[in-house]
Amino acid sequence: MATEVETHAYDVIVIGAGGAGLRAAIAAHDAGAKTAVICKSLLGKAHTVMAEGGIAAAMGNLWPEDNWKVHFRDTMRGGKLLNHWRMAELHAKEAPERVWELEQWGALFDRTPEGLISQRDFGGHRYARLAHVGDRTGLEMIRTLQQRAVALGIDVFMECTVTALLKDGDRMAGAFGYWRETGRFVCFESPAVVLATGGIGKSWKVTSNSWEYTGDGHALAMKAGAGLVNMEFVQFHPTGMVWPPSVRGILVTESVRGDGGVLKNSDGERFMFNYIPEFFKAETADTIEEADRWYTDKKNNRRPPELLPRDEVARAINSEIKAGRGSPHGGVFLDIASRRSAEYIQKRLPSMYHQFKELAQVDITKDAMEIGPTCHYVMGGVEVDPDSGESKVTGLYAAGEVAGGMHGANRLGGNSLGDLLVFGKRAGEYAARYAANLAGSGPVVHADDLEAAATEALAPFSTEGGENPYSVHQELQTVMQNLVGIIRNEEELNTAIKEIDSLRRRIDHLSVEGHRQYNPGWNLAIDLKNMLLVSEAVAKAALERKESRGGHTRDDYPMTDYSYWGKRNLICELAENGEVRTREQPLPEPPPELAELLEEH
Repeated sequence: MATEVETHAYDVIVIGAGGAGLRAAIAAHDAGAKTAVICKSLLGKAHTVMAEGGIAAAMGNLWPEDNWKVHFRDTMRGGKLLNHWRMAELHAKEAPERVWELEQWGALFDRTPEGLISQRDFGGHRYARLAHVGDRTGLEMIRTLQQRAVALGIDVFMECTVTALLKDGDRMAGAFGYWRETGRFVCFESPAVVLATGGIGKSWKVTSNSWEYTGDGHALAMKAGAGLVNMEFVQFHPTGMVWPPSVRGILVTESVRGDGGVLKNSDGERFMFNYIPEFFKAETADTIEEADRWYTDKKNNRRPPELLPRDEVARAINSEIKAGRGSPHGGVFLDIASRRSAEYIQKRLPSMYHQFKELAQVDITKDAMEIGPTCHYVMGGVEVDPDSGESKVTGLYAAGEVAGGMHGANRLGGNSLGDLLVFGKRAGEYAARYAANLAGSGPVVHADDLEAAATEALAPFSTEGGENPYSVHQELQTVMQNLVGIIRNEEELNTAIKEIDSLRRRIDHLSVEGHRQYNPGWNLAIDLKNMLLVSEAVAKAALERKESRGGHTRDDYPMTDYSYWGKRNLICELAENGEVRTREQPLPEPPPELAELLEEH
């Protein structure tokens, strides 16, 4: 072939080195597979570190009454009953074991006075069940998993962008990409591929997500023939920084509210009491006095409204801002200074204290924070088998944020870290098992596919005077922020789809200058194809679902439709003409013994 391609061969390759990717790689290695991890950035630079609050697991260290059944119920109700029940069940049952496993591998959790792993409160969880390390839990998880993977001798390929998945017939055969440093191409031959690429947030202007989150895994899976489920459900975390502009969107952990922080508008009103939905009335405090008792007397099960599920809190904040009761810089106020001592705040929330001190010149032990919603997480992802993590493409697995089904219409805080541990392990194990069973009859990579992938990747260099990738990206972010944000309607979604279609045609004429070595314009040109494909899936699914539920709110369809849309999911697939098509699929029904749990208060 004309193009020079470096080649490596493995039993299992894992694309992504966050919590899900590292846990999958460890599991595949432990199952006997020759395993490699490929990451777009540097090892340790994973978005898992943004999950600061803790790992949701019903260990019962603070509340003996807590168990997997209560956690299952909370997860399903938080997801507005669109979760795949089997994934919610497996997660609730296996999360405690995964936490204890991390501890055995060296994770240093905060402790209770009795020496058990400490657990804190988070929105939507009936009991305090988030195992945590201050407000740096994700960082400790990555440190632990990274150390484990390196100690096991798992190969890691850093600063490598995967641009295409390779198939042999209807089976996976590997992945094609390039080294960001040199621009040279590389092929990873492998019968089993685990996607653990994270989310899609860089399609929005205000996001907590870093530059890597361009929907690579979602797009790669679609182009390989897999379907995406629940793509209309995008979580806007209620609390991101809003000032100064350079840090707008950076996450403010839910731990601030879990440890006593309250939300106030410009009138000084604690406004969340005005937004308690009927669905949560039985579990939520009705008065300030009752909510304050909860913080001091945890035996009172009725929760403060600041700890409603994230979609409810984000919509409430959005309403206050639109009503003109926002903070000076377009957010609202999050106050923990008047609720907790400076010593308590610095001990429990050290990262938040330093983050505001250094980035916004705000001392959160003395003053309230200005916060607002920020695009944070996508509930939608690759449709996978709940037990194995395998997509409908043979040999292609997915775990973590890139996989759909676990969280339904809305993810509860803390469930992301448990999700990636539970299903990362499962995906790695099943991928290794699949590769081992091939017994010499594995797929092969075809030279024509390599040549085609190389030609597509290099296309922006052959166009002179074409579109600037940075301009196209800014336009996409504006479209998604303004038209496919927290509140949606048919007119705006139709406009968004037309704008995305126009942008999709324009990226066929992207032009980049210079060489392939460390070329950020070229990198963005490649990422843009993924972002536009995934953005189209989000917008079309949002247009199709004519109701409001979880992370999807339609002001032209404000009610939740339990009789029709409560019984089906939307699947996004790639048509032969390159457009995204949606189809309805019946929601799997839980067995009677689990369905009964969902009726309990």
